[in-house]
Amino acid sequence: MNAIVKDVMSTHVFAVRQGATFKEMAARLREHRISAFPVIDDDNKVIGVVSEADLLTKEALAGELPGAFHTMTHHREQAKAAALTAADLMTKPAVTIRPDETVSHAARLMYTRRVKRLPVTAEDGTLIGIVSRTDVLSVFSRPDADIRHEITQDLILGTYLCDPAHFTVTVKDGIVTIEGAPETTAVGRDIIESARHVEGVVAVRDRLTYSHP
Repeated sequence: MNAIVKDVMSTHVFAVRQGATFKEMAARLREHRISAFPVIDDDNKVIGVVSEADLLTKEALAGELPGAFHTMTHHREQAKAAALTAADLMTKPAVTIRPDETVSHAARLMYTRRVKRLPVTAEDGTLIGIVSRTDVLSVFSRPDADIRHEITQDLILGTYLCDPAHFTVTVKDGIVTIEGAPETTAVGRDIIESARHVEGVVAVRDRLTYSHP
C-alpha cells in the first residue's frame, strides 16, 4: 500500500497573507528556519508561494537600471526586485497537491517543477498542510521486515495467489532480492514490477528462475 500525502505532511504551516511586507517575510523565514511559505488570501486559499529565491531577487538586483533588462524573464525578475508585498513578490500560481495523492506523485511533482515543498490544499483550495522533500523521503525509513512481509504475504500470496514457500525474499536497507521459480514468466515479471512500487523499496533485484512462458 503506497503512502499518501496526508500520512507524511505537516499540518503546522507557516503562511503569510498577500499583504505581508518584504521585511516581515524575511524575518519570518529567518525566525522559523524555512526556505519558503504559502501565500493565502482572506479565505485561507493558497494563491502563491514566496521563497528565499524570490526575496533574494530584490537584494541581488538592487540598483540595477531598468533598461538593463530586455527579455520577458528579466522583466519579471525586475518586477520582483521592486516588489514590496507578498502579492507582488510571490510565484503564482502555486504548485499544490491534494492530501489523498500518493507520496510518489508528490515526489515527481517536486522533481519536475523544481520545488522543495508543496502546499497541501482541500478541494476548495484551502490550505491544510505542507509536504517537504524530507517528508517525501521519510517513506524510505520503513523497516525491512515490514517491506518483506508485504511482498510475501500481500503481494505474492494475496495478489498473485502464489505459495510464498516457493520464493525467497530478502530485504536489506530497502533493497529487495527475490529468488524462486514462478509458475510462468509473466507472473514472475509482474511480481518483480509490483515489488518496485511497494512503499520503502529502494531497488529490486530479480533472481527468479524463468522456465515457462
